[in-house]
Amino acid sequence: MAEIYDFIVIGSGPSGRRAAIQAAKLGKSVLVVEGRTKVGGVSVHTGTIPSKTLRETALNLSGWRERGFYGRSYRVKKEIGSEDLSIRLSKTLAYEVDVLEHQFLRNGVHTMAGFARFVDENRVAVTSPDESELVVEGRRILIAVGTVPHRPANIDFYDPAIMDSDGIVDVPHLPRSLTVVGAGVIGLEYATIFSALDVVVTIVEPRESFLDFVDREVVEEFIHQLRDRGVTFRLGSAVASVAREADGRIATTMADGRSVRTEMLLYCAGRMGATASLGLDTCGLTTDTRGRLAVNPDTFQTSVPHIYAAGDVIGFPSLASTSMEQGRIAACHAFGLPLPPAPQYFPYGIYAVPEISTVGMSEQEVRDKGINYECGIARLRETSRGHIMGLEQGMMKMIFSNKTRRLLGVHIIGEGATELIHIGQAVLNLKGTVDYFIENTFNYPTLAEAYKIAALDAWNRMPH
Repeated sequence: MAEIYDFIVIGSGPSGRRAAIQAAKLGKSVLVVEGRTKVGGVSVHTGTIPSKTLRETALNLSGWRERGFYGRSYRVKKEIGSEDLSIRLSKTLAYEVDVLEHQFLRNGVHTMAGFARFVDENRVAVTSPDESELVVEGRRILIAVGTVPHRPANIDFYDPAIMDSDGIVDVPHLPRSLTVVGAGVIGLEYATIFSALDVVVTIVEPRESFLDFVDREVVEEFIHQLRDRGVTFRLGSAVASVAREADGRIATTMADGRSVRTEMLLYCAGRMGATASLGLDTCGLTTDTRGRLAVNPDTFQTSVPHIYAAGDVIGFPSLASTSMEQGRIAACHAFGLPLPPAPQYFPYGIYAVPEISTVGMSEQEVRDKGINYECGIARLRETSRGHIMGLEQGMMKMIFSNKTRRLLGVHIIGEGATELIHIGQAVLNLKGTVDYFIENTFNYPTLAEAYKIAALDAWNRMPH
């Protein structure tokens, strides 16, 4: 007879771990099934944590943050190899896994390594690494399996010089040149990290634009900074073929006939929900063409009420931060815990070089809503802290309503953007106005002074 749990969570990424711990704190019996031998999911092993660790390692070893003072030739380490990147990564991943295992142990969450497959609406068969199978039953089930990279059939991913976003974290060597296909968040993060390591990067994107959810002025600044350091954009043309040439280089040919030849190619054009092996047809669930599940956005229930889904497997916004909250809400709803309404605004963080972070409405959204508004701009180099740090670029843009004086949106590009954004997030959700930034004192010298500079810039043009 199958062992029965109050809550079975399939996947131990951000949404799965948060849901499991929340349910355990409510006194429920919880089982987490993870396909890898170590818990953590895509976020810990191939996604969020590895990419951000790689970014920090690259910026530190390359001396990127100090070049404003010491010149573009400045390096902390002259020759940077793949082993330099992997040392820090292995230590970070080991720490993350240890912390998560301890959290599960402390909260009485059971874990099982193996691949889950639905037998029916309540029972799940788990195939362990030794190929033995165990069937478990759950009164409530959460699908939190995340995503896998989209791999077109016409691209040879067995070629060691052609990688997807899961494989790039174990890059065998630093190439001298790199083509990145896909100007989504993941593609841009890796493209700019390698550019900071002085790799010659070309970004290929079939659309004419990218980062459409980010304020256009910030995107324009981002493009300017990347072009200034030699990154090439090939926009508006899809990839027709990818092939290895006689000299060993990878040729990426586009639909318009142009081609790019580089030592290595990173393919980041989309991800698929990792649902293909779950046997969803046995429990009455279907996915879209990208393997994603549809849910009630308030409760995260699927069309089968006791089966929930959260995280990247349900699609946009596919952020670790929002996935955690989705998992918590799903667990609370599953066991009848009332929830307050969610805050209206949450921040987006793009860990490119430079960082981008945004919260609230973009200028285009404000205009589309017909709101009478004013913008304020602060350059990070205008702050004393920015000058001390040697910052030459970076900006903060704030948008206010002329009628109510309320903050409508904050958009930041540059050093510390993903940390700075939370001040704007708090003021936005608490319905604060431009006067908060004018009247309050900020530590000096800090990059947060940019809030006061941008607010004063807007205030000078607002009706009084």
